[in-house]
Amino acid sequence: MQPRLATDLWVSAYLARLRLADIPVYVTAKGDATAGAVVVKCATLDGQAQAWQRSYDLTADRRVWVILAAGSETEVDAAITRARRGDPDLWVIELEDRAGRSLLEEPGLD
Repeated sequence: MQPRLATDLWVSAYLARLRLADIPVYVTAKGDATAGAVVVKCATLDGQAQAWQRSYDLTADRRVWVILAAGSETEVDAAITRARRGDPDLWVIELEDRAGRSLLEEPGLD
């Protein structure tokens, strides 16, 4: 099992990578700096969005990004609000990209 980075360090690296790719990004909720979970929302600027959260894949023995919600941006925002109610230490990162790029599949972010 790989050692885990502190959440605030991972978030900082992710934000830098998004900015290098010219993807507008905002931290809309800061959670626990050390061990807070992260939700990433990508709005495609057409009223649609997707949100991802980390999950553990027992079969692959690694952490993976899975869809928390997808559909209208209003529905995705409601799902994120529910998740924040259940976990006040949750980080929420929102980005805007017409092509729906999140970069979460890139090495180091997976």
